[in-house]
This record gives sequence, structure tokens and C-alpha cells, in this order.
Amino acid sequence: MTLDLFGQTTQLTTDGTALDSWNRTQMAFLAHGAATPEHLGAVLNADPDFALGHAVKGLFYVLLGRRELMQTAKEAYATARASALATPVSRREQHFIDALGHWIAGQPTQALTEFEALIALDPTDILAVKLDHATRFVIGDLVGMRRSLETVMPAYGADHVGRGYLKGCYAFALEETGDYQMAQKTGREGLLISPDDAWGLHAVAHVHDMTADAVGGLEWLNGRENAWAHCNNFRYHVWWHKALMHLDLGQYDVVLDLYDTEIRKDKTDDYRDISNATSLLSRLELDGIEIGDRWEELADLSANRTEDGCLIFADLHYLLALVGDNRDVEVTSMLGRLHRDAKESKNDMQRAMANPGLAAATGLEAFGEAAFEKAFVNLSQARTHIQNAGGSHAQRDVFERLTIDSGIRAGFLDEAELILAERTTRRDGKEDGYASARRALIEQGRDASRGTVAIPAQ
Repeated sequence: MTLDLFGQTTQLTTDGTALDSWNRTQMAFLAHGAATPEHLGAVLNADPDFALGHAVKGLFYVLLGRRELMQTAKEAYATARASALATPVSRREQHFIDALGHWIAGQPTQALTEFEALIALDPTDILAVKLDHATRFVIGDLVGMRRSLETVMPAYGADHVGRGYLKGCYAFALEETGDYQMAQKTGREGLLISPDDAWGLHAVAHVHDMTADAVGGLEWLNGRENAWAHCNNFRYHVWWHKALMHLDLGQYDVVLDLYDTEIRKDKTDDYRDISNATSLLSRLELDGIEIGDRWEELADLSANRTEDGCLIFADLHYLLALVGDNRDVEVTSMLGRLHRDAKESKNDMQRAMANPGLAAATGLEAFGEAAFEKAFVNLSQARTHIQNAGGSHAQRDVFERLTIDSGIRAGFLDEAELILAERTTRRDGKEDGYASARRALIEQGRDASRGTVAIPAQ
């Protein structure tokens, strides 16, 4: 038995090389580092019987949300269980193994019970805390995310190596639950402790998004590129946040340049990268910007994902690409598969497919066909439970914008105005560029219905 850098016991059986790699794995994971799998691979090469290492490998894979990678996760689960039978493991390690089993079964809420048990054993078990945080993010449990972090925060003294990263997680939870002032303070504090904490840096960027402060957001991100340069594909997401700020300021040429040079610099098919790209292109098109042939490569990749079904959040963004490029056959195929999954509704993932998945997908298809009344009815229905699709307020805002725009185009001006007002209220009462432009469109629609012409502001 050895202790890792966080003071947690491990079953590593080799010399210090494996332990050093395990410590590096955990630190890289906390920082969303691109080197995380490399370090974990070194651990398992040095100690192939390290059950916890295999369990964590499996958890990393299920969080990638790709059907073909579930087989790798299942293999990691089988290896972890076999290792645990050969060499009895601690309660701590068994909880991680069991959490992986629940995730593979499509029951992340049950995985959370294992992480909660780990946190109850030791609130300073930051590996369990970060995995709990990631799982709640995927299923949209924002209140639970904040509650869990507030439970453990007092246990992290100034000498805890992971304290800065914990603050980054807490900052994100605060932002997602509407405490913007505390979120910004906490995120900035965390970054002072851990300058490579891209998650905390991006939590502060979220605050600027949710308070309609694009100028302040750019000031925050500019010059801090080193905080996310080391990241895995999460670095594309931080660039996406920067693009959103330029979008809000109407700087469309800058947005398209960031899209080409950073956000889609590498043409990956990771669902998180697809979601960055599709949601940004959708926003641009809603603002009347021509985006050329950029839908094509996203649709080519998404056409291969119609049968995926791991995460409804991923499916809806694949669908955005397919609708954007008018891939009618693939859109029909995906909607058929969504109906089949929703009909099952045996686990957490399938229940999300049923609600909000089906209504959201039907609304997206209708929007692409310019059937705006149908789009508005379905997207409005999905909106009630869209948080259960996972992701953040900023990410889900593309569906909110599509709902509002479909309402305006269908002539449901009062209904669209109500949703727009609720959106502004959620943003600390601040009106961003999108909101002000749509409010003007609603007024123009009303003037047209009354047979009057709006007088331009002087």
C-alpha cells in the first residue's frame, strides 16, 4: 500500500515509477491535460494489475460519450474486476469500479451514489470529487453539483495540492446556479493557485457570457492562453467561448477566423468538438451570416453517428450538423433511432432520449425545413426539461435561440418575447446582443401586424 500525492492509499505494487505516473495522471486530469492518457498508460504498463487504474480508464472512456468506445470501457471494467478478485482492493477502489459498472449500464445517477460514498469516506478524495463533478455536468444536475462541492470545500486546506482545481469546479457550479459574483471571485482565486486550471478560467468566461459582458470576457481571456494551451480538446471549447464574445459584439469576421484556425483547427469527431462547431455555426446563421461550406465536414462526421445514442446532448448536436447540411436521409435515420431508444426508457440515457430528446430533435428538424410553427411547439416543449440533456447554460443557449427565432418567424411574438425575457432574467437581467436584436424584431413584427412602420431611433 502506498500513498499518492493527495494522501490517498493505492494498491500499486511496483516501484515509484508507477506511483509517479499515477500522480501525473491525476494532476493532468484535474487540469484537462492532453497528457492524461499517456500518463495513465504508463501506470498500467508498469502495473497491469492496478484495479483502480483500469476503473479510472473506463470512466474516462464513458465520459467521451461514443458508442464504439463503450467496448473499451467494458474491457477496462472486466480487467478491474478481475484484478480486484485476484488481489482484494480497498472500499475506495471498489466504489470506483462499481461506479464504472453503473455508467456502462447507462445509469450515471447510480454512479453518483458511488462517488458520494467515496466523498463520505474522505471529502479530500479529489479524484472522486472531479468525477462526480463531471458526471453531474453530463446529466445536468447543477444543484447537486454545487451541493456536493459545498460539502467538501471546508476539508481543503491551503496545503492541499488540488485546492485550486477544486475552486475552479466550485466556480463553475456557482455560475451555473446563478451566483455570478461569487463564481467570478472563486474562479479567479483558483487560477492564482493553479495557473493551468482551464476549467476555472472557463468558469469565469461563463460568468461574462451570462452577464452580457463580452468586452470584459475578452479582457479576461486575452493573454491567458497558456492556461488552456496544454489541454486536450477542451482547448477548442475555450476558443469557442472567445468566439461567442466576438459574436455578441457583431465581429463576425473574427468569429469565422477563430472557427477555422482554432475551434476546427483539427477536424476531430469528438462530440464536444462537434457541439462547439455546430452551435457556433447555428448562431451565425441565425444572425444572417453566410458560413459557406462549413456544414459539410461536420455533417460528414455526424452522418456516422446516427446510431450512437450514448448522450442526447451529443445526438442533438450531430442533428444540428445534419440539418444544417440538408442531410435528409441521415436526419430521418437519427430520428428513427431516437424514437426506438425513447421507447425503451430503461435507463437514464434512454429517458433523456425520450424527454427532452424527442421534442428537441423534432423541433430541430422542423426548423431546418422552415416549418417554424412546428419547430416552436416542439422546441418549447423540450425547453422545459432541456437541462436534463446536460452541458452548460451557454451550450444549451443555442436551443433557446432556435426556440425564440422559430417563434418570431412563426408569428408567436408574445410567446417568443416571454422566453426572451426569461432568458434575460437568467442573465442577471442583462441584455446581450442577441436579446436586443430579437426584441427589435418582435417590435417590427408587431408594427407590421398593426400596419405601421417603426421609426428608426435617432
